Amino acid sequence: MKDRLMRYLPPLAALILGITTTGAFADNDAPLALNYAAFEAAVPHIDLEICPPSVTVGEVFCRATMAHDQIHVFVFSQAGESPLVGFASFDAEALTTLLN
Repeated sequence: MKDRLMRYLPPLAALILGITTTGAFADNDAPLALNYAAFEAAVPHIDLEICPPSVTVGEVFCRATMAHDQIHVFVFSQAGESPLVGFASFDAEALTTLLN
């Protein structure tokens, strides 16, 4: 049984890698835009009720992550597929200032 599994493992791995990379890297010359659907699925975050004034531009909504003693705010447009339109990082120590 183990020999049979080992025989099929390399082709199966190649197939899986081919499937996952084909869609994501189909055109190496064009950057992939990050939209909210991809962000939501891939990045642990919290929803912000309001965006910090320094990043609010037009009709947007914000999500935040924390890493390396910083709060990272991702700004998404409410239009279309909700593309990422801005980003800002704030020191975690300044959280009270950020929320005002």
